[in-house]
Amino acid sequence: MALQVGDKAPDFTLVTKTAEGPQLVKLSDHIGQSNILLLFVPMAFTGVCTTELCDITSGLSEYEALDAKVFGISGDSPFAQEAWAKQSGINLPLLSDYEHTVAKAYDVAYEQFLPEANLIMGGVAKRSAFVIDKAGVIRYSESQDHPKDLPDFNAVKETLKSL
Repeated sequence: MALQVGDKAPDFTLVTKTAEGPQLVKLSDHIGQSNILLLFVPMAFTGVCTTELCDITSGLSEYEALDAKVFGISGDSPFAQEAWAKQSGINLPLLSDYEHTVAKAYDVAYEQFLPEANLIMGGVAKRSAFVIDKAGVIRYSESQDHPKDLPDFNAVKETLKSL
C-alpha cells in the first residue's frame, strides 16, 4: 500500500539530465518553496507513460498556477529519460530512480511487473501520484495496480487548490 495522506514524504536525491548535464534533485530542497506533485511512471518510451507526461506538459501552467512543482519519476537512466523527453516533447523534470529506492520508499514498486507477460522486472514503479504540501506532508496519494490506469488528475488538482 502506498504512503497515505498525512504521512511525511520520504526525502530523496535523484538525478535528472539537463542541458548543462546531470544534476541532483533533492526533494527537501523544494519543500517550503511550493507544493510538489510527484508522478511515478513505469517506463520511458511506453505509450501510456508518454501520453500521461505529454498531457501534463501541455497543462504545466495550470499546475504552476496552483503553486505546484511537478516531477516525473521512473527507473530509467537519466540518459534514456533525456532522449524520451526530447523525442516526445516532455518538458518537466524527469528524475531517475535507477535503483528503485524511491519507488520502494513510497511503497509503489511492483514485485513483478506485468507477470501475465512473464516479465521479471521487480522494482518498476507503479503509476502513482503524490501531492506534497509545503510542510512536506502528503496531501494526496494514489497508486494504480495496472500500468495502463492513470491517476485521477481532477482529484490531484482539487487537492492542490485546497492547499
